[in-house]
Amino acid sequence: MGNKILGARNKQILTTLINEYILTAEPVGSRRIAKKYNINLSSATIRNVMSDLEEMGLLHQPHTSAGRIPTEKALRFYVNSILKVKRLNPRERDRIRRKYKFSELEESDIIKQTTEVLSVLSHHMSIVSAPKIIGTILKHIEFIKVGKNRILVIFVSQSGFVQNRIIEDNDDVSQDELDKYTNYLNEVLTGISLEEVREKIEEEMKKEKTIYDQLLSKALQLSKKALGKEIKTELYMEGQVNLLECPEFSEVEKMKALLHALEEKNLLLNLLDKTRDAEGVQIFIGSEAQLSDMQTLSIITSPYRYGKNVVGALGIIGPTRMDYLNLIPIVEYSAQLVTEFLNVKFE
Repeated sequence: MGNKILGARNKQILTTLINEYILTAEPVGSRRIAKKYNINLSSATIRNVMSDLEEMGLLHQPHTSAGRIPTEKALRFYVNSILKVKRLNPRERDRIRRKYKFSELEESDIIKQTTEVLSVLSHHMSIVSAPKIIGTILKHIEFIKVGKNRILVIFVSQSGFVQNRIIEDNDDVSQDELDKYTNYLNEVLTGISLEEVREKIEEEMKKEKTIYDQLLSKALQLSKKALGKEIKTELYMEGQVNLLECPEFSEVEKMKALLHALEEKNLLLNLLDKTRDAEGVQIFIGSEAQLSDMQTLSIITSPYRYGKNVVGALGIIGPTRMDYLNLIPIVEYSAQLVTEFLNVKFE
């Protein structure tokens, strides 16, 4: 829906109603708009406009005698075409920056603190995906025998982030052999990103000399197997209790549905992955988030980087009536801060 379809008067009433709904979480009636806001229109005229907006699918009347609330379609129009997101001024940026204590933290601690700070700043729930090690620089790789035909592979990024995975191999190799593989691979693979490691392994395996060198060939085979699938990303969450305090979820059944939706960590990670593939802030309103049957939640997300690579994303989850105007710049600036701190600390 564009601005040309929605006339100036209709747009003004819709904007006013959405702003009031964001403040109160209650259906908004024409008398409240006429009384509280300086709109030079009668209650009857406002009521007629609201009826028109309802026919357009922008408003919903939950009860016959109640006022109206904006639909998901209205909130999407509001975010895309009405909202003018402000930039944080220097004082606001400094206030946020001072909440972070990054100077002496490791990468995983930085992510955890980001989750806590975002929740406090937004008064909603925060989610942050740990950096995908695939996009970071490899510092160390190690093989450890953990059972017959089972090998633990440890990846350590240059920034200190550690991820592990178990692989299985038909050859029952000894720990001494695995130590040799570790030494060789750390000579040829460290200092490059895991994306480049994959390419390097393919190159090394194509070299004729590798065919005749059983040790090197086996080391490369195990590395390829370890990197064959995406390493699982960890998800950090904070502030679920903030959502439970929202009036939208005060009823027991709605509270249960909310908690069920928030348990679907894979869906939340998939949302953050979508953010990693896009530029800037992304907003998922209601059913767009595809969180079970929970259509009263919105999510604001933004990616963060290490070097040139997008390695993770962060965001906040709140009711669809969340204060988009003030929360969007907080999410955006928080992502900028995490990017800055990661790159300064681990350059």
